[in-house]
Amino acid sequence: MRRLLVLGAGTAGTMAVNKLRHRLARTDWRITVVEASDTHYYQPGYLFLPFGMYTPEQVVKPTRPLITDGVESISGEADRVMPDQNRVVLSDGRSLPYDYLVIATGVTPRPDQTPGMLDGGQWRRSIFDFYTYDGALALAKALDSFDGGRLVVHIADMPIKCPVAPLEFTFLADAYFRQRGMRDRVELVYATPLPGAFTKPVASARLGSMLDDRKITVEPDFLVDRIDGSTLVSYDEREIPFDLLVTVPLNMGADYVARSGLGNELNLVPVDRHTMLAKAYGNVFALGDASDIPTSKAGSVAHFSVDVFTENFMQYADGKPMTGSFDGHANCFIESGNGKALLIDFNYDIQPLPGSYPVPGLGPFRLLDEAAVNHWGKLAFRWMYWNLLLPGRPIPLPAAMSMAGKHTPTAEE
Repeated sequence: MRRLLVLGAGTAGTMAVNKLRHRLARTDWRITVVEASDTHYYQPGYLFLPFGMYTPEQVVKPTRPLITDGVESISGEADRVMPDQNRVVLSDGRSLPYDYLVIATGVTPRPDQTPGMLDGGQWRRSIFDFYTYDGALALAKALDSFDGGRLVVHIADMPIKCPVAPLEFTFLADAYFRQRGMRDRVELVYATPLPGAFTKPVASARLGSMLDDRKITVEPDFLVDRIDGSTLVSYDEREIPFDLLVTVPLNMGADYVARSGLGNELNLVPVDRHTMLAKAYGNVFALGDASDIPTSKAGSVAHFSVDVFTENFMQYADGKPMTGSFDGHANCFIESGNGKALLIDFNYDIQPLPGSYPVPGLGPFRLLDEAAVNHWGKLAFRWMYWNLLLPGRPIPLPAAMSMAGKHTPTAEE
């Protein structure tokens, strides 16, 4: 009996075990997933909780029913991987052997990594996050009672989960305060470590102009060193005072990855960016946010990369070369407020471009263009996530990015 051990039952881990359980013979393969939480969170929904656009019940489900029959589910937390012995030790001392290991424990916000963020006495008082379930709910109460002043949306450093989410929050906050008739009493500031609104030039210019149109101040190249009371301080000693800070703390992989000698400085596992096979070990893979692949840490990346991984793993386990190559494909809806959103579609080599998706000329979604249909597409994705994506059912979207329907904008555009 060959043993596949998966650490983490988040998006990538759940999709991987559900897809592979239907492909690997039960007489030959034992598939085990280890997960500490008995609740699975729909993380894209965190963005909507502070504005009352989702209820808490819409973003949570029990973990175990989401995992297909025939997969052994262990409630526990990894303490250390012993790759030279092909086993994982859990925090309660249990030891789990494996023939193949998949690390899919994602990343988590680490406010403790920025001096003054967690230990300055302002956490969940004037400093909030929305990258956690509890944080998003606490922020909803803070926004409801906010009566005006300077609201700063801040990113500590990259990479982060869903890199467009802070922009989305900023756009939604602008619309939220306008709807409440108090936008003139709120100064919105967007502080980012990037040189502009986004990493890619075409999208950065489009999103940057949207921030300008909404009279949102951008503080680029802002690398936070510390928080002094109610002031963000950068390494070059720039200061941004705030009345309410909505921050995205440093995102890091699980600590056991560091203890196991498998990660980089952010506890991300270095992998081949096309196959997700760990560079250090030939029977270890890292999926989803847990790897160091140079693309967005987003659900779409988990979806497309797991599709490639599944086919590759079948070949690899048979001793054959892996023929699938993940191209870094990502697509993300970007909420812009007032019932509209944009869509971006890109990969390792091709930046987000304008056009239509997924059908050239027809869409229905518009790339880099605000449209109501994009907003409804983002809302519909929640149903797809629970009912198609996690169960591992096929979705008629190719894993590889296509240039069909896209065009490079001219200078006039």
